[in-house]
This record gives sequence, C-alpha cells and structure tokens, in this order.
Amino acid sequence: MMRRAALLLVGLALGVFSGVAWAQPGKVRIGLIEIEGALRERAGGLGALLGDESELTSRRLSARFNVAAANAELRGLVVRLKDAQLSASQVQELGRAMQRVRAAGKKIHLFAEGYGPTELVLGGCADDVMLQSGGEVSLPGMHMQEFFLADALAWLGIKADMVQVGDYKGASEMMSRNAPSPQWDQNINGLLDSLYACLRDDLKTGRKLSDDQLDRAMSRGWSADGELAKQLGLIDTVIDLPQLSEHLKAEYGAQEVSWATDGAGGRKPRFDPSNPFAFMSVLGQKPQSKPVRGSLAVLHIDGAIVDGESAGGGPFGGDSSVGSRTVRKALREIEEEDLFKGMVIRINSPGGSAIASEVIWQGVRRVAAKKPVWVSVGSMAASGGYYIAAAGDRIYVNPSSIVGSIGVVGGKIAMGGLLDKLGIRVKERSRGPRANLLSMLTPWDEAQRELVRAKMKETYDLFTSRVVAGRKGIDLSKTAEGRLFAGREAIVLRMADSIGGLDEALADMAREAGLASGSYDVMDFPAPMTLEETLSEMMGRFGLGVRAPGPRATALTVGAEALRETVGERAWPSVRDAAHAMMQLRDEHVLLVSPSTIIVR
Repeated sequence: MMRRAALLLVGLALGVFSGVAWAQPGKVRIGLIEIEGALRERAGGLGALLGDESELTSRRLSARFNVAAANAELRGLVVRLKDAQLSASQVQELGRAMQRVRAAGKKIHLFAEGYGPTELVLGGCADDVMLQSGGEVSLPGMHMQEFFLADALAWLGIKADMVQVGDYKGASEMMSRNAPSPQWDQNINGLLDSLYACLRDDLKTGRKLSDDQLDRAMSRGWSADGELAKQLGLIDTVIDLPQLSEHLKAEYGAQEVSWATDGAGGRKPRFDPSNPFAFMSVLGQKPQSKPVRGSLAVLHIDGAIVDGESAGGGPFGGDSSVGSRTVRKALREIEEEDLFKGMVIRINSPGGSAIASEVIWQGVRRVAAKKPVWVSVGSMAASGGYYIAAAGDRIYVNPSSIVGSIGVVGGKIAMGGLLDKLGIRVKERSRGPRANLLSMLTPWDEAQRELVRAKMKETYDLFTSRVVAGRKGIDLSKTAEGRLFAGREAIVLRMADSIGGLDEALADMAREAGLASGSYDVMDFPAPMTLEETLSEMMGRFGLGVRAPGPRATALTVGAEALRETVGERAWPSVRDAAHAMMQLRDEHVLLVSPSTIIVR
C-alpha cells in the first residue's frame, strides 16, 4: 500500500514538473476552429491598418492549429467548415497543419453541412469526418470548362489578332480560336490528368480506399446522402449539430465536454471604434512595417502583374493587379533592413506584363544578393509568375500548384468590324513608319506580325535565360514553350524543389537563419496603405473625389459583377486575374500570361 502511494506521488510530481495538464475526472477539453468563406493570403484593408487580427488568413489559421497542437489540455479539435471556399492548394496546406495536430496525439473532428471534392480531401486529414444530417456529399470527379470566343467576336465584328511564342502556350486561343489547338489540347489534358491523379492519391491515402473502392465512391457518390456516403467510406459520422457534444462524450468516454477557443485569437483593434477621437488619432499613422527583432519578410505576388502601382479590390477585396513599382518599393525596404534575415515570395499569379515581370525579377535578385530568397507557390505561378519564381533560390509547391507556362503571347483587338456595324466611322491619320502598328481598327499585315513576333522572341529568350540561370539543370525542351505542370511533376522536372506551403518555407528558412521558434516575427509586404490613403482611394473610386467613374467604368463594373455571379465565388479570383491580365493588351502588346482561365469543378 505504501509503495503504491509513493508511486502515485512520484507520478503526480512528474506530471507537475513536466508541464502536463491533468484533466479533471470525467471532463474532456476540445478545441474549436471555424473556417468561414474565402481564406485570404494576408490581412487586408482596415483590419490590417487598425491592428485587428481577428480576420482569418491562411497563415493565422495555420498558427491556430500549431497552438492547438502544443496545448496539453486539449484532447481533440473540432474544425467546422461554414460555407468555406478553399482552393485545392489551401486544402493541402491546411491538411498538413491538421496532421501536425494529430502527430501531437490529438484527434481532429471535421464538421460540415456538405462536402465536395476539396472538403473530402481535407477530411482525409481528420480522424472523424462528420456530416450534418440532411446534408449532401458530392464526389463526381473533375470537370473543366474552357471558352473559345473567336466566333462570337467575329459575329460582333471583332478580331483578336494574336501571336504567341511557344507551341503549348495557349494564352491567345480563347480569343482567337473556336476550338483548342492540338498542342494546347495535349497540354491541358496532361495538366488535368496530373490534378486528377493528385485528387485520387489524396483521397485514397486519407480515407484508406483502394482504387476499386474509390471508383465505386465516385460512381455512386456523385450525389450522396449521409448514409450512402458512410457506406462508400467518404465520411464517418452523420450527426445533427446540437448533438455534437453528446457525440464527443461517447468518443472520449467523458461525462462532460469543455469547449476551448483555438487559443490564438487575434488582438483587439488598437483603438476603440466607438470613440471618434481615437479613430482620428490613427488616421495618419502608418501600419507597422519595421521589424523590432530578427524577422522574416513575406512578399505577396497575388494577381495579374502590371506596370506601375498595384490596384484592384480596394480595402475590402483582394488585389486584382500587382504593380512592379509597388513591389520594387517593398523589395527595397526588405533589402535595406538588416533585421530581415530572409524573404519568402508567396505567388498566386497567372502572370501579366513582360516588362513588369523583368523589373520585379531584377529587384528580387538584388535582395538575394544580401539574404536568402525562397518562393512559396500557392495555387499558381504561371508565365510572369514563374518568371519571378525563378529568381528565388528555392521553390516550394503544393501537389496541386500549377507552374510553368514559359512562353510569350502578344496581340491586339481589332474592332473595325464592330464599329462599322454600329455605324461609327473612324478616320485614321498616321505619321512615321510604324505609327499605325497599334491601330485599333485593323489586324496586322504580315510585315507587322513579323515585327511583333521578333520582339516577342527577344522576350522569350530573356525569359528562358532567367529560368536557366535560376533553375540549374532544367531541360527547356521538356518544360518550356508554354507547358503547364502540377506540383509533383514540377519537382521531377527541376522546376521546383520541395512539397510544402508557406508555413514550411518560413519554418525551414527560420531554422537555417538560426531563428528559434517564437523569437522572430513574420511581416507581410507590400505593407498596407495608411488609413488616410485608403479612405482617399475609396473616395476616388466611388466618385467622392476628383476621379468620378464614367459610363464605361459603370458598365465594366456591372459586367464584372454579372460574371462573378455566373462563375461563383470560388472561381472568381482566377477569372478576375486572367481577365485583368488580358486587358493589358490595351497598353502593352507583349505579355507573359497564363494560358487561360481554368475552372475545375
């Protein structure tokens, strides 16, 4: 008896001194993380300016999983999806964060009102996939749609006069053809095969399904209720949300569930929004952009790449363009700050301006001469996006990341036929040997096309030289001319180095830089505008300043909103960025842009 009591005392002492949190008898503590709507790459607008960290971003969400993994009190974690709009790459990055929680000995329970393919992949990283009773599970496979507008444009009297360098480039085909070319067909089919194989591998590994079982699940589970989805091995539990606590009590053999927030909740805004004087006090303050200790910088290339300043969604939406001047300013700040021990470039871009891509490439190499520069690819680093990626010393990709499109496209939109149909007569006058090269009325003649092609070949040669310099051992005969690849294949072809997301890139860089966990900060660039600048831009955009929008801007806005409603919120960022990139043909006639808008359902 004395020996048993002594052992008990020793055990209690070890528990206390080892930092173990002893659970109360009969009670289990469960964490809760909710993911609602779209997941942004970084905090934007007023939230960033006013110090409010409650807005959920990819990196903050990952940090919350890390906090849950380290919390000795938690036995499990419930992840609730509330109309979450997650890309395949985001799901893969979140899945790795969830695996870290499971590796710490905790269970993960995923709950949603419905599951599609991406949510089911995330479910493969959980111990218990729960569906709201009455909900639906859908796993039909992958469906891709491409639009070819040449016939529609011809009916309107418009001709897209396009030239491309790279047989597999395909960026011009949506505008200039009524069906895909054989090369583009081969290119996009190969990419779709890779993405589909990635989806199947994730589902088979996560849900422990054989090929035959997965085939059966896809055949019968294209639209399945909860019971059928359970039979097919796609989910584990059908439950009404109010019964969740009872379900968890049974799972853990507990009498009571104690709920915990994720433990990484954001700081409150640094002023009281109900106090107008406090609001005015931060009006002219600049957002924090100077490190106070050894730190890492994250440079975001998120959207179409353009000359000049970044612009787009304003303080409440994502940027639709990445301006070379804005990015170079951020690069200079990072280069000159000694407390930044390294930089990770986070890329989600279809490309854009050839000139802007080269300008940014040069700025990245200036930083790389002083400190490590690595790259993390989110959903896409294509064309100009990959041009910039090649400037980094190491490239991380997700299995579903799309990289490549090493090629050039150029052209103009000839609208003479449309103007004729509308009864609009235009008289052109030119002076100089090439003055009519950019006429909006007529397509190029052969001599003009050869001039444009020669200029595009110069750009292509520079592009490939940048890739060869940055990616030692790459074989351009297998990777260039506009070809596209998913993440794992990109690594085999030496276009990228490692599977991993932004978290992995930052953690590896910190380790190599000698920065211990918790001893450094991560800062995002370009830094947000001051509140005064943000309000000024809003006033100008909405006609409250000197830049009142005209009828054309209003029509474009209405058209963009209609298109947004048509394609849906999940596909909208890709459509928006591709459309913005192609609109640059108004001002620049040689582009490095991804092949077309790719929507996979």
